[in-house]
Amino acid sequence: MAEQRQRALSTSGEALYEILALEKGATHDEIKKSYRKLALKYHPDKNPDNPEAAEKFKEINNAHATLTDLSKRNIYDKYGSLGLYVAEQFGEENVNTYFMLSSWWAKGLFAVCGLLTGCYLCCCLCCCFNCCCGKCKPKAPEGEEQEFCVSPEDLEEQIKNDMERAGHPLFLASLHTQVLALPKDDGSDVLV
Repeated sequence: MAEQRQRALSTSGEALYEILALEKGATHDEIKKSYRKLALKYHPDKNPDNPEAAEKFKEINNAHATLTDLSKRNIYDKYGSLGLYVAEQFGEENVNTYFMLSSWWAKGLFAVCGLLTGCYLCCCLCCCFNCCCGKCKPKAPEGEEQEFCVSPEDLEEQIKNDMERAGHPLFLASLHTQVLALPKDDGSDVLV
């Protein structure tokens, strides 16, 4: 068996019961009894020359582990192996929410609400025309300065030039450390 078989995820929730040769809805004791019987039959130590028995033993162990865990069994009975996959990806507490939101009526409700409110169109237009293109971006009123950003390096250079023009010595340590040189009344500088 060089190539692994890929299993499709089902929503029926019957395959694990079939592995243990049980009917869906079997009791805990029936699961335990069937597991012990099949585990002894397909155990790799009893079938050392049969690799298919080892694979069957792994499947039996997986089925037993899932069906004896009450929360996993409830998810499996309700949603099948797809439910177990969703529980593994999003957590057991989110399985019901996932299946509710992926139902046809929830998708339809989302589509109808979006179309009725025009939200899809509004969000798309606002994003494209205001951000991407910028053609519909509101202009600043005349007479007011437009806002602009200054990089930290440019701001630091401007402060340095202003301090040198004022005739005050400048002490700069680093961008993250603030060192100010303030003049005293007697003409000397104080570091703050």
